[in-house]
Amino acid sequence: MSGAAQRDPRAGDLSADAPLVIVGGAGFIGANLAESVLTEGGRVTLVDTLARPGVERNLAWLVERHGERVRHVHADVRDGAALDAALVGARGVVHLAAQVAVTTSLVDPVEDFSINAAGTLSLLEAVRRTNPRLPVVFASTNKVYGDLAGSAMRETPDAYVPADAEIAAHGVSEAQPLDFHTPYGCSKGVADQYVLDYARSFGLRTAVMRMSCIYGPRQFGTEDQGWVAHFLIRALRGEEITIFGDGKQVRDVLHVSDAVGAYRTALARIDEIAGGVFNLGGGPANAVSLRAVIDAIEEISGPVRLDRAAWRQGDQLWFVADTRRLETTLGWRARTGWREGLADLARWLENQDFLRAGASPRPARATAERRLTA
Repeated sequence: MSGAAQRDPRAGDLSADAPLVIVGGAGFIGANLAESVLTEGGRVTLVDTLARPGVERNLAWLVERHGERVRHVHADVRDGAALDAALVGARGVVHLAAQVAVTTSLVDPVEDFSINAAGTLSLLEAVRRTNPRLPVVFASTNKVYGDLAGSAMRETPDAYVPADAEIAAHGVSEAQPLDFHTPYGCSKGVADQYVLDYARSFGLRTAVMRMSCIYGPRQFGTEDQGWVAHFLIRALRGEEITIFGDGKQVRDVLHVSDAVGAYRTALARIDEIAGGVFNLGGGPANAVSLRAVIDAIEEISGPVRLDRAAWRQGDQLWFVADTRRLETTLGWRARTGWREGLADLARWLENQDFLRAGASPRPARATAERRLTA
């Protein structure tokens, strides 16, 4: 299996001359989405500050492969004038730009709010000014559901499992009450609700994807975000991996090719789903504990050295997305099993020069902008 997203026959045709605008487009998901569109002859406009470590590699890769069909706008999501210019003549927008780390939001909640909440409002207003008919799909997060502290859990030797049999079987649905926890959860939750309300209040063609853990090629994971890639990078370098908590936390992980398929399908069928919200994750079939992922990584890299640290604020013991609404409405499903996807990511990482050299993709910039790309 290649790292590029598989063509989904339900995803519609984005190969027309008008470009797809991807805000945060040089990031992990954005670059994979762009590659999917470009491979089919389409054009993209990538709005990105290139501030997150490693993403300049993604942009260079796309330009090398596709040349002038890749347009890069070096701009912050809060720059309304730059967004106006980027949206002229576009055929749709996927909004992936964000401050993505819970830990960073606790250090600087004001900047977190400015990027995630005010930045999203800036984009929505730009769409209203330039072309209110543009399809807009927003990347939200499962963190809007909070830490699920009110849901009773059973502890097994290797994982946490919900006591509620229905939730354990199908996951957390979109009917779960919102419970923003940590400044990151609050800022993304505010953005989530603004995107939905702009469909109600102004008739914008918007939809929201509440994402679980997405992983795959072109992800430069860190301890704060992108944990699957981070674990693999550390293991392949022979470096110690820090586990926060006991490692029994369960997440549903989704390969980026499947996430790309969901975004493309949502764009193509926006009139059916405008104003709607969907959970986007691997679902119960791809629910896995941190311990199980470590075990699988050891089959690839050999023994892994672990360090233990205290639980992090707002960490969910268990989160698995109920994706039945997305499956029923759009015919989407996760096609890549987590073990297959992990092997795919490992193959990609093993061919990266930064991994072989044992260095970071690029030193992180000590600026508030550095995590603008999701």
